[in-house]
Amino acid sequence: MWRQMVWSLALILGVIASGVAAAECRNDEVTLRGPWGQARFGVELAVTARERAQGLMHRESLSQSRGMLFLFPQSGPVGFWMRNTLIPLDMIFLDDVGRVVKVHHEARPHDETVIRGGRDVKAVLEINGGLARQMGIVAGSEMRHPAFGRNAAWPCE
Repeated sequence: MWRQMVWSLALILGVIASGVAAAECRNDEVTLRGPWGQARFGVELAVTARERAQGLMHRESLSQSRGMLFLFPQSGPVGFWMRNTLIPLDMIFLDDVGRVVKVHHEARPHDETVIRGGRDVKAVLEINGGLARQMGIVAGSEMRHPAFGRNAAWPCE
C-alpha cells in the first residue's frame, strides 16, 4: 500500500513537472529575451499561405500581450505590407534559429509600402506598434518557440 502511494505521488509529480516544462514552450506562446529582459506573448499562428496573406487585416485592436507569429516553410527573403490593416504594428523578423535580425517599428495602417525583413527570414512576429521599442526588443534578441527546433538559439526543453 505504501509503495503504491509513493508510486502514485511520483507519477503525479512527474506529470506536474512535465506540464511545467511544456508550459514554458507552447505553440500558442512566444518568449523573447535579450539584454533588456524577457517578454512573453500569446500568439496566433499564420502557417499556411492563406493565413499569412490574411494576417492581422481588419482587426480593430490587439491586446498588449498578444501577437501573430508568421512561420515560413523555409528561410528566405520576405516582405510585408499593411493593406487593410487598421492598427499600427511592430514587425520582428527572425532567422531560422529564432534570433531577431530586424525590427520594423510602427508600420502605418493601410500603407502598401513593402517592409522587407532581410534575406534569411524564417518567422515574423507582429505586435502592437511601439511595443518593441518600449520593451527594448532589438536585433540579436532571441525567441523561444517550438518552430525553431532543437538547434534554436534558445531551444525548448
